[in-house]
Amino acid sequence: MLELRPCCENCGRALAPESTEAMICSFECTFCRDCVAAVLDNVCPTCGGGFCPRPNRPRRNWRGDNYTGKFPPATQRRHRPVDQAAHHAFAAAITGIAAHQR
Repeated sequence: MLELRPCCENCGRALAPESTEAMICSFECTFCRDCVAAVLDNVCPTCGGGFCPRPNRPRRNWRGDNYTGKFPPATQRRHRPVDQAAHHAFAAAITGIAAHQR
């Protein structure tokens, strides 16, 4: 189950569970759209994969107790600012490869 992490790991911007600004990689590294575009070039600094919009979890119990009341979002903040120079060196070789083909 997705953790729904509460902030961008790079800039620390708050990302509420329903935020449409939250982007994740397949390992749930969580960044805001601005950092994905301007800092990361759509390359995850952890795995090298791409990002997609983070889905949200319903606030209301529409069916089967699958909602934030039963499965609350994470509260632990992961603030690990990216070293931009090091990331650009890492990402340079793979930014030309479509994220779904990396």
